[in-house]
Amino acid sequence: MKPIYSDATSALSDILADGMTLMVGGFGLCGIPEKSILAIEALGVRDLTCISNNAGVDGIGLGRLLRTRQVRKMISSYVGENKEFERQYLAGELELEFCPQGTLAERCRAGGAGIPAFFTRTGVGTVVAEGKEVREFGGVAYIMEEALRADISLIRAWRADAAGNIQFRKTARNFNHPMATAGALCVAEVEEVVPLGTIDPDAVHLPGIFVDRLIVDPTPAKHIEFRTVRKREAT
Repeated sequence: MKPIYSDATSALSDILADGMTLMVGGFGLCGIPEKSILAIEALGVRDLTCISNNAGVDGIGLGRLLRTRQVRKMISSYVGENKEFERQYLAGELELEFCPQGTLAERCRAGGAGIPAFFTRTGVGTVVAEGKEVREFGGVAYIMEEALRADISLIRAWRADAAGNIQFRKTARNFNHPMATAGALCVAEVEEVVPLGTIDPDAVHLPGIFVDRLIVDPTPAKHIEFRTVRKREAT
């Protein structure tokens, strides 16, 4: 049975430390472990390296940790919605490793699968390839990308059973699954913990072997990154 916590601060306070590398699940504002991020902000750990597809937006998600200057380095794919991120990067205050989105996903998956590196055509001939090994296979150039691992993976899911078997809802699966497998410890926020046997084995998206701690948060925030509406037609 997995340890179950009613708040993220209790779940994280004894395992967080300055200088750690964190994998943070989510895509945009969907499926982000927001309660864990709020706890990190409150606990005040610093010099963090955060691996995340994006960096939230100003004041939401990882945008909060950027605002408090707790993040030293980001390894990300898309960060275009965060003005504070832009300011810190252009001012030389934040280290950044840009990574194509598919490559980032595969680097996380490889880290969880015990694969140290792989070759991909993505980024050949661009700045992405600078400093990386280039080899030819079948007359085609590929660059070598190293797998990613983290001290702690922070993910968000719909529900779990008491053994930590996880179910995601819809697009919240995104980066949460591969990142969960690539951390030395995985802490999962869920809306509820159900009894063993409630989740059909075929419906388990992430086996409990990859999950170390559960945080129950029955009322997650559901942010909308872009709200698009039609203009009302005159009658």
